[in-house]
Amino acid sequence: MTAVLIRATGQNLQMAYNQSLKSLGIVRLLERSEMLASGDIAALVYLWNPLTIVTCVGSSTSPIENLVIVLSLYGACRRLVPLAAFGWVIATHLSLYPAILIVPLILILGYGPDSPRRKLFQQRASIKVGENPSTDIHYQQKELASQPMLPLRFSWRLVVHFILWASLWSCYVLLLCGISVRQYGGLGEMFKSTYGFILTVPDLSPNIGVLWYFFAEVFDYFRNFFLIVFHVNILFMILPLAIRLNHRPCFLAFVYIAISSLLKSYPSVGDSALYLGLLGLFVEELADMQFSFFLFCGYVGISFLSPVMHNLWIWRGTGNANFYFATAMAYACFQIILVVESVSAMLNHDRMLRKLSIMKP
Repeated sequence: MTAVLIRATGQNLQMAYNQSLKSLGIVRLLERSEMLASGDIAALVYLWNPLTIVTCVGSSTSPIENLVIVLSLYGACRRLVPLAAFGWVIATHLSLYPAILIVPLILILGYGPDSPRRKLFQQRASIKVGENPSTDIHYQQKELASQPMLPLRFSWRLVVHFILWASLWSCYVLLLCGISVRQYGGLGEMFKSTYGFILTVPDLSPNIGVLWYFFAEVFDYFRNFFLIVFHVNILFMILPLAIRLNHRPCFLAFVYIAISSLLKSYPSVGDSALYLGLLGLFVEELADMQFSFFLFCGYVGISFLSPVMHNLWIWRGTGNANFYFATAMAYACFQIILVVESVSAMLNHDRMLRKLSIMKP
């Protein structure tokens, strides 16, 4: 089901991208984009990803969380506000970190899945006026404002509807939770046992993240300080990325998911399966991304080494914590490289579009 929704989201995203290329008059890229079905590629990457298969075999709840996250993105791309709000509320209820996806969801509803910057049209219009000074400026402005079906102005109506529906779904979920946990201490105890558990990191069992080893070594006196640092680190990245990638909200959602998978308290391979599947939605934009083969080999190597090191340390007792933590550190480094290089490739693609849009036909 998640793969089907990813495919449908990719089709909507590709339609918006092709429409942006048409409005900019970039025919060469439009012909190449129509040959690549990014939705099909992303669906296959997610469906046949070994990490996805391992998550399903392990009977983890990560596939359910991935489903509702993709459901919210699909609903936002299709302008189905109740569906997008429902997916976001349920994803936030299952895990705290999808709450940051409200930023790309609002941008998708406001601007659309993919829309070129208005500055590109202004540059094209100014170049036309410079080439032909006798052309009526009012005509150029009229041509700029009449670009076909591009939501260059922010749609506040859909955003307000999203907030209302999200509030409605949140009240409904809290009501059901309050009824079900009433005899176990109420909502306060539920929040303490779920969100409080995520934020305070009391269980330091080994996982594929890096926080368990760090807090096992840190002094208790500094524990609260570093808890704040690690959790606020995610919040510090929200605003700068949203400002720079506001015209690419779907890609912004991918970046947020990858960052939260890197810095969350208790990560799982299901988180990586989701953002690697979403990465296939941008196969056209990220075609020139560097270190692709290096990252592929790194993910494959970590997938094999991590279970081996875990077995040597936990079950056989022939290794120590540094064996397994080394694979966790390498895994975190590969995730950082993936995020940095994908953002860099997307920005380079936008620069190429700007150059092609202002070139003389």
